[in-house]
Parts: sequence; structure tokens; C-alpha cells
Amino acid sequence: MTASLPELIENVQDRIEKLFKFYLVEANSPAPLLQEAMAYGALNGGKRIRPLLLYAVGQALDVRLTDLDSAACAIELMHAYSLIHDDLPAMDNADLRRGKPSCHKVFGEAMAILAGDALQTLAFQLIASHPSKLGSDKKLEMVKILSEASGLYGMCGGQTLDITQHKIVSSENLTQLHQLKTGALLTASVKLGILGAKPQSQAIEKGLVNYAQSLGLAYQIQDDLLDVESSSLELGKPQGLDAANHKVTFPALLGIKKTKHKIQELTTFALESIQLLGEKGIILQEIAELLLHRKQ
Repeated sequence: MTASLPELIENVQDRIEKLFKFYLVEANSPAPLLQEAMAYGALNGGKRIRPLLLYAVGQALDVRLTDLDSAACAIELMHAYSLIHDDLPAMDNADLRRGKPSCHKVFGEAMAILAGDALQTLAFQLIASHPSKLGSDKKLEMVKILSEASGLYGMCGGQTLDITQHKIVSSENLTQLHQLKTGALLTASVKLGILGAKPQSQAIEKGLVNYAQSLGLAYQIQDDLLDVESSSLELGKPQGLDAANHKVTFPALLGIKKTKHKIQELTTFALESIQLLGEKGIILQEIAELLLHRKQ
């Protein structure tokens, strides 16, 4: 039976929380303070958008959710690590994350760096060793997808562009930054969901990847917009941080009206890209609409 979006969201939250608690809270550790910092960074709430996308793709392609657990946890661990490091004084210098003090404000900078490092390596450990019926060939492909989306050619490359923003002079430059920094990991979520399924037609796989790439860019541009229009209370992190850090954003380059049009345009293309899925793509459509109208 296909779950509705609210049911899937609840299921995803429950699955991720239980697995994170098992690996980050209940497991015996030789370094309990590090384990506590890791748990703080990974278990402090969040929308779990990346695992939600992964499970939604899996559901659309008739994959058992248990076969996606390791990949879903791995990609959320990778995201959690990136947020801990993103908040550090050397990066965005943010004191709040999801309405709570950032990891480095609670545990200190050194422990926050180590927590991020350890969450990243735990992601690959989970893919390699968490029980599943996936063969070693698919596990290896999962490692390839996640590592490419996280490193030089993905999130870390995007972070580098983000902290060297004096080189950004156009919306094309900024688009590349967002595609790497945020879009790569969101696209990886969809690719990991596809990987767990039986082979699909090239048109369906291409459509899903186009969906993810468009949605990933729209998601980050929406973040730029929310940093201007929302409050710190709504965002759960300091509002106006982009302006305070003198960052180039889409609202700064294009203005509010054109930025909103750009987000709508990307969302429309994302929806068009998954039309071949028919009714099986309804939840993916609903996720796109949900992200379009989010306030945090």
C-alpha cells in the first residue's frame, strides 16, 4: 500500500530517529563526548528532506523501504556534518541551528569539527555494514554517488565557492554554487532511491534526475529568499546572515520578484520532469509543492 505524504513524512522521521539513536546514542563509544556532540548535531530536529526524497523515489519505484535505510541515514549524516561545519566561525559563524545553539557553541570548535568528521565517516560505515539485501555492487555504487555529491565535485566544492564569493559576478556563477553546495546532495538522494529499484527506462531515470536538480536549485534559492523575508524565530537560525556575511544571493542579484519567479519556474520544470511516473509520482509532486511554500 502506498503511503500518503503525511504518512511518509512521519515514517521517515521515525526511521531516521530510531537508526540515529541506535548508532549515536545506544552504541558503546570509547569517546562519549564526541558521541554526544555527534548526536547533538544529528538529532536536533530538521525536515529530513534528503531521506524523504530518497524514500519517496523508492516508493514510486516499488522499492522496500528497509533496503533504503542505510542510504537514507548516510545522506542525512552527511547533511548533518555539513551543517555543523557550516556554522563554525571560519564558515558562516552562526550561533543558532534549528532554534538551538550550534554544535560549536555547546561543545567547542574542536569537538564540533571532530563531530562533523565522524558523522561523515559513519555515513560510509552505514552503507558498508548496515544490514540490507543490497549486493556489494550496489553498496559500492552508493558510496560512489554519495562521495561525488559530497566532495570536490559537490557540496565541498560549492562551499568553497561560497567562501570565495568575490569571484561571483552573475546569476550563472551563483547557480553553479547552489547546484554544488545544495543541489548535489539532493540529487544524490534521488539517485540513491533509483539505485535501490529494478532497472527503469532511461526516460524515467533522466526525468527523476532533472526533477532533483531543478528542485535542489529551487530549494537553495528559496533559502536565499527566506533569509531576507523570514524571522530568526521562523528560520530557527539567525535571519539576515547572508547580508551580515556580505554574501551574494539571488534576491541581491535579481530582486525579490524575479527570485520568486525563478523558484516557481524551477518547480514547474521539476513537476514536468516526472510526468512519466503518472500516479506513482504524486508524492514527489507534493514534495515539490511543499518545498515551494515552506517558511523555514
